[in-house]
Amino acid sequence: MLPSFKLLLSLLLATCVWGEHTSNWAVLVSTSRFWFNYRHLANVLSLYRTVKRLGIPDSQIILMLPDDMACNPRNAFPGTVYNNADRALDLYGDNIEVDYRGYEVTVENFIRLMTDRVSEDMPRSKRLLTDDRSNILVYMTGHGGNEFLKFQDAEEISAFDLADAFEQMWEKKRYHEILFMIDTCQANTMYSKFYSPNILATGSSEIDQSSYSHHADNDVGVAVIDRYTYYNLEFLETKVKEPTSKLTMGELFDSYDDDLIHSHPGIRYDLFPGGESVARERKIMDFFGNVQNVEVDSEAARNETQWREDLAAIERMIIEANRRHNESLNLSPHKHHVVEEAKSADTQRSLRKEGAVKVDEEAGWSKQLVGAAALLGCASIWVAGSWIEAL
Repeated sequence: MLPSFKLLLSLLLATCVWGEHTSNWAVLVSTSRFWFNYRHLANVLSLYRTVKRLGIPDSQIILMLPDDMACNPRNAFPGTVYNNADRALDLYGDNIEVDYRGYEVTVENFIRLMTDRVSEDMPRSKRLLTDDRSNILVYMTGHGGNEFLKFQDAEEISAFDLADAFEQMWEKKRYHEILFMIDTCQANTMYSKFYSPNILATGSSEIDQSSYSHHADNDVGVAVIDRYTYYNLEFLETKVKEPTSKLTMGELFDSYDDDLIHSHPGIRYDLFPGGESVARERKIMDFFGNVQNVEVDSEAARNETQWREDLAAIERMIIEANRRHNESLNLSPHKHHVVEEAKSADTQRSLRKEGAVKVDEEAGWSKQLVGAAALLGCASIWVAGSWIEAL
């Protein structure tokens, strides 16, 4: 009965561990080229800045920009990209890492990135190195229509393509949960074909609705951000100020105002385990920030005492092993005369080999015990030192 109980307990613990994710990734994609699509680049760079502020490192962000608005000859402010007419914040700056640029931003490269169907010589910085414990934020923006999104006015990715790519990711255990966000005309149709589990999806507009820009900068000469993205950012920048924020996805979704966005944002809950109630309780930081599963132990003093007791016990083991080793070496008395030594040597040669082997085995085991105890002591002292230093 007891073994069965232990097995059940281990399975329950494994289930609890499986319910947590261990890393957060972001895939941020602008699909529009040309200067008049400045706002789409600003949309992506705005999300890029936010997720970095909340803790996701560049090594876990894939940034895809089809055009470099900062260096466009029409840019009145060379080397910069802004998302507001007051130009208070340069989104481009010096601390930006673009993984796919220009004509690298294609439907094929996007699908290969998501499904990890890339060549062996592909740099790590251009790969989505996720596993079944990774949460992924996928944000896309550009020009689209009913169940399609254009890439650089040259090709399209369909809702079916996206759905099949996510299914491949699920089968290959490449994600734990996905938050899919898209800002484009008729955006909600892009996640209508999803059928893989653990996906929470939201878009800027329903079928036959457009996605509108928020405002333009007269000096730049074009619109600088879209409305749906603008109001998501407004919530994230004013409400989610720290990586320890406990705000939920439900609170973010409740902040959507159709009158301000000028369209009807959509949310799809049915693919998420537990449905709408569970999805709404997911913390925003589960997708937009770094994993913060750190627990501070308030009983540090007790733990330090336990470590010291363990080290003392190991030291006693080493002393006892040395004592036994010394006793084994002193089993035969020392010879004080040459004649006695010669007689003893003749006597030992006359003994059977089994006796000699027995003595050698005892000595060998003693030496192995001493060596193992010494190695264990060194390893324990190193671990204890690292733990105490971390305190």
